[in-house]
Amino acid sequence: MSWEQQQAYGYDQQRYGYGYDYGQQPQYPYTYEQYGEQPQYAEYAQASGATAPLPVPVPVPVPVPEPEPAEEPGPEPEPPAAAEPAPPTRDRYFDTLRALALIRVVTYHTFGWAWAGMVFPSMGIMFGLAGTLMAKSLERPAPKVIKSRLRRLLPPFWFWGVFVVLAMLIHDWMPNWEIVYWIVPLGDPPGNAWGEQAWEILWYLRTYLWFVLLSPLLLRAFRLAPLPVLALSLAPILVLNFVWSGPDNRLGSALWDLSTYLFCWMLGFAHRDGVLQKLKPALVGVLSLAAVGFGGWYAFAHQADFGTYDLDENPLAQAFWSAGCVLLLMWAKSYFGIDFAWLTRFRRANRIVTVFNARAVTIYLWHEIALILAVPLIDQFWNVPAFEKYLPLESQWFMFGVGWVLIAVFVLLAGWVEDVAAKKKPRLLP
Repeated sequence: MSWEQQQAYGYDQQRYGYGYDYGQQPQYPYTYEQYGEQPQYAEYAQASGATAPLPVPVPVPVPVPEPEPAEEPGPEPEPPAAAEPAPPTRDRYFDTLRALALIRVVTYHTFGWAWAGMVFPSMGIMFGLAGTLMAKSLERPAPKVIKSRLRRLLPPFWFWGVFVVLAMLIHDWMPNWEIVYWIVPLGDPPGNAWGEQAWEILWYLRTYLWFVLLSPLLLRAFRLAPLPVLALSLAPILVLNFVWSGPDNRLGSALWDLSTYLFCWMLGFAHRDGVLQKLKPALVGVLSLAAVGFGGWYAFAHQADFGTYDLDENPLAQAFWSAGCVLLLMWAKSYFGIDFAWLTRFRRANRIVTVFNARAVTIYLWHEIALILAVPLIDQFWNVPAFEKYLPLESQWFMFGVGWVLIAVFVLLAGWVEDVAAKKKPRLLP
């Protein structure tokens, strides 16, 4: 199209809004060669000769995007290969359950309330939480996971055991070869009656240790048929209760405790693998109520046999009651995506939950010794007239408070062992 035709058709840059006003452009002589042999200008060069003035082509401006606002200055990110892995995010829902379970344990050992286990079955919850963490850890090679678990568990146990064993030796206890269970508690460590209140809690560590060792096999069996294996995990406690009671020795005690909490441990697997999330709410409600109902009925119906309805004295009732409660708690976590992230807005509460989880083994091991020492300490308070007059020295609640003060002291004095066991820098508080 010639220049005159363009003018005739109205190719007017001001009319069509190209955005640039070039005004009157001067005419310059351009040769055909100077236009780089561009065919669109050939007709001008041929018509006017070598020096005919040619129109300057009107450039179509390219829209320039507006610059984005500059980001706030900050440190330059490191290359992905050199960046350190971010620390794992803690699940505040599980952390809160673990902290409440430890508080319930101390409360029960202070007051001895038989109904405490029905309000909050702490041991079943702790085994359920440990099961889901173990399933997550077994994404790595099993030998490394087991070694890591033993390293984190045994040093705090050894440190605590030195004081307990020395105290029992001073009080006329002479061990035999069974003292090896104070090194690796695959069976109940021996002790005398004087120190029984301190060492009787070790059944939990022994049961946990066996679950850790058996988890690679249990997890493999669970993943072959998740729901059938989960249901069958209640069979061992039924067999021990109605068919065969097992041997009357350390092996028998281990079998009873493993059978009592096997379902809770497997629920941890089910939660980790997303099995619980697929269950319908109605089904979970029915199964949970059925398990709790049977466990509660059996506890009260056989109260005369055990002298109490306390679940800790009745393994079958404990197994079903814990199964129903832990099933509901784990399913709710999966189905509703509960994470308790709001807890981080409350500094003190979040701090307490953090300390409880980082010092869980220390709190569990030393809480009975704290409660034992609280009694003679309170006895000394009677010698101070002001304490005798103004403090409720006879109240168990006062002993409960003194016990927690002593637990806090033990956390400061012995908690660093957990840091060393985890290959971390020792600290008074995490």
